[in-house]
Amino acid sequence: MSITPLMPVYPRCGVRPVRGEHCHLIDEDGTRYLDFASGIAVNLLGHSHAGLIGAIQKQAATLMHVSNLYGSPQGERLAQMLVDSTFGDTVFFTNSGAEAVEAAIKTARAYHQNAGDAGDKNRFELITFHNAFHGRTMATISASNQEKMHHGFSPLLAGFKYAPFDDLEAAKALIGPQTAGFLVEPIQGEGGIRPASQEFMQGLRALADEHGLMLILDEVQCGVARTGKLYAYEHYGIEPDIMATAKGIGGGFPLGACIATEKAARGMTFGTHGSTYGGNPLAMAAGTAVMEAVANEEFLGEVREKGERLRKGLEQFIGNYPELFELVRGKGLMLGLKMKMESRPFFVHLRDNHQLLTVAAGDNTIRIIPPLVIGDAEIDEFFDKLSAGAASFKVPEPA
Repeated sequence: MSITPLMPVYPRCGVRPVRGEHCHLIDEDGTRYLDFASGIAVNLLGHSHAGLIGAIQKQAATLMHVSNLYGSPQGERLAQMLVDSTFGDTVFFTNSGAEAVEAAIKTARAYHQNAGDAGDKNRFELITFHNAFHGRTMATISASNQEKMHHGFSPLLAGFKYAPFDDLEAAKALIGPQTAGFLVEPIQGEGGIRPASQEFMQGLRALADEHGLMLILDEVQCGVARTGKLYAYEHYGIEPDIMATAKGIGGGFPLGACIATEKAARGMTFGTHGSTYGGNPLAMAAGTAVMEAVANEEFLGEVREKGERLRKGLEQFIGNYPELFELVRGKGLMLGLKMKMESRPFFVHLRDNHQLLTVAAGDNTIRIIPPLVIGDAEIDEFFDKLSAGAASFKVPEPA
């Protein structure tokens, strides 16, 4: 038998964590790594947050799962917290970001198609944007224009048109009689930590209003305090109709949510959508603990301050290595270090030789997405490791 027990869809590296302590991961051989990857923006409270651990332990000992056939006091509480803290009026809980985006896509279509005389059954297309990442399901890979994600999975699902990111005129040109809305990441994560411009986000909101379309935001990676606001749309002075959130919302426990206004959710009636595990009491306990920790101005202000310190340090740092680095971008503690070459060799070098965990992304970018609970000691350690890594890095010879 040549195939591995874990299906070989990931090129897994040699780091094999078995334990976490605050902002560090410890390998099975005892090696300590500074974690500025956070499980790809998931472990926003680090790896040993007492409040999160305690909430999960208590709920696990009380009730883990009952299905959505019954009332959910736990789900109602977390949904109310999200409604009170965002633009939304109603929440559907999922187990992942891809499921949250799927629910958002269905909500947008149902807004037009399940609304009786007020709807339009011809409206099913979403305008999405180049270099986006919305998940790995058939609908979410179809929502992306990336060939590498499409390969081997044809035919794709119909209903998506692609425009260049941050190009309002190109998006406007794609609007037609079948358009249901826009689906966009306010800050592209996998695409290279690329924030949308103010004009683009406000322009999409205006186009959606003008044409009766849904503005769907994918805040799976940039949401839940990551940028110094609870959700990134707050930076732009707009509100979406529908939003997908996940990753950090469970602090490490699998959890996602589709949040919508009452108007946008008009088509999501009995029987239109569901999930066996979605919103189970254990996930709700994790999400509630996260929201209690991060959904306050004191915590969010600290994220902004730490993000500004990191950004200023990075901007000063890259001046020492003009041959390696081009610029720093992002918001809060969602930062990208754009390189002048393919970023993966440097990402591997930091990991294997300097025990610093980051995440590679598109557009030759290194993602710097630490736990939101980092302190001065972790920031100092980060710059020590990054500086040592840059000093010892040998640029690969062209193939």
